Amino acid sequence: MASEGHLRKPEWLKIKLNTNENYTGLKKMMREKKLHTVCEEARCPNIHECWAVRRTATFMILGDVCTRACRFCAVKTGLPTELDWAEPERIADSVLLMNLKHVVITAVARDDLKDGGSAVFAETVRAVRRKNPFTSIEVLPSDMGGIEENLRTLMEAKPDILNHNIETVRRLTPRIRARAQYDRSLEFLKRAKEMLPETPTKSSIMIGLGETKDEIIQAMEDLRLNHVDILTIGQYLQPTKRHLKVEKYYSPDEFKELKDIAMTKGFSHCEAGPLVRSSYHADEQVNAAAKKKQELSESELKEA
Repeated sequence: MASEGHLRKPEWLKIKLNTNENYTGLKKMMREKKLHTVCEEARCPNIHECWAVRRTATFMILGDVCTRACRFCAVKTGLPTELDWAEPERIADSVLLMNLKHVVITAVARDDLKDGGSAVFAETVRAVRRKNPFTSIEVLPSDMGGIEENLRTLMEAKPDILNHNIETVRRLTPRIRARAQYDRSLEFLKRAKEMLPETPTKSSIMIGLGETKDEIIQAMEDLRLNHVDILTIGQYLQPTKRHLKVEKYYSPDEFKELKDIAMTKGFSHCEAGPLVRSSYHADEQVNAAAKKKQELSESELKEA
């Protein structure tokens, strides 16, 4: 397939910048509280919309240095610093200041830690809930080494939604995701659902890396076999020249088709589009999934 150097970025991927007071104020607060966001670190294309218009953000805990070097991700790689146990309270205070109804908490992979960072993750969930009892909390962890005890530590904090991304199709996983395993991620999602059956689970796929349509559909089916409720599908964009090149730009119509297919597979909600990312409109995803689940329950009762 053609490399990105031979592909012209289509019109639908052009981003409108908005640096109003919400954007600059939020950025200032992040610096003052020494917080990191995946919005900045991963160079998310939606940062201006989320910060300036929706006033939402995805907090990234456990530092800003990742122990993995995934070939699609712009987050720094190296040897992380010591844990910051004051970070959970700073996150909770920031959520309060922002008056968020829904917050996403993610983290760099911390393979240097026996618990994968799960203790800090869990304490962040508890701190946010103590100070923001009406805020729903979504967590987006790494696979934490695939160790069940680490996942249990996090799930015991009872997040409102567990999000873990498979990122790509099975065939491409070894080339794209450092130290990650396709089946281990599926198992991680399955175990989370087993631990807290009523807690929605969610995953994300980025496309444009050389996968086939059949492989995307197979990934959908693999996720549903492991009881994943919500799916997001977005266009991969090369963050720097050092990262993997884009093999294909999918059109909005192609994304719509994939969304329709996902819904026939049984997902309670699917967000699909060129600029969709795992945390994009996360609050709306959860609400839509809850509504769909309620509708299905009412339908089953009527049939009974």
